[in-house]
Amino acid sequence: MRTMVMALAAIGLGTAVAWAQHAHDGSHSRGQQAAQVCETEFEKVVGDGRGFGMAFAADQNGYPGPLHVLELRDRLGLTPDQERNVRTLMDAMFAESKPKSARLLEAEARLRRLFAERAADDASVRAAVAEVERARSEVRLVHLLTHLKARDILTEAQRRIYQEARWGTR
Repeated sequence: MRTMVMALAAIGLGTAVAWAQHAHDGSHSRGQQAAQVCETEFEKVVGDGRGFGMAFAADQNGYPGPLHVLELRDRLGLTPDQERNVRTLMDAMFAESKPKSARLLEAEARLRRLFAERAADDASVRAAVAEVERARSEVRLVHLLTHLKARDILTEAQRRIYQEARWGTR
């Protein structure tokens, strides 16, 4: 459920920013506030090394995330070895994703500054977007590859329970 909320928040970030950019009446300040809330949430979650829905494709299709596995450990009936392996996997994921996430946030900030400082032109925007997407793909890859590894720690029965708990499907 948390991944779904994060994915919806990511979509909301884009929507709120677009809404804020196109508001021309008294709703303009509300749009800016909504965009700021979404941007702040994105920065907090990504800054912590979490994926902000970047591994949604994996999670919803039976490749569980380690954080969610640990949240569901009792329901899944994790053995002590499984729990230790999932924690180790999660710690390694965060160790790798945090610095990459910091680069993503820096790249996003540079892109915003281009526009805020009225320095945006075709070449600078193309370069900034390429930098953002390169950083985003590195973070996303860390999370997706971790989901692959987490899946292998669980039994088939545990994967079914996880899928049901997270997505209401088997």
